[in-house]
Amino acid sequence: MGKIEKGTNCSVSGCNNTALRSLAVEKATKAGLKVGSSRRAYLCKDHYKEFKKKTKKDRIIEKWRMSK
Repeated sequence: MGKIEKGTNCSVSGCNNTALRSLAVEKATKAGLKVGSSRRAYLCKDHYKEFKKKTKKDRIIEKWRMSK
């Protein structure tokens, strides 16, 4: 049983929603989210959506780079 299944809150400062996803803190800070200093960043639905929007261009470029 992981931390998300136990009901961990979102790691973004000022947010108390229940976390839905977890990812590396480096990726979250690179996307502009203000998270605490730990190994994993736990994100709620709204912040995960924001993370995906901010990293869309990077993911497309990486996909093209890997396909060649």
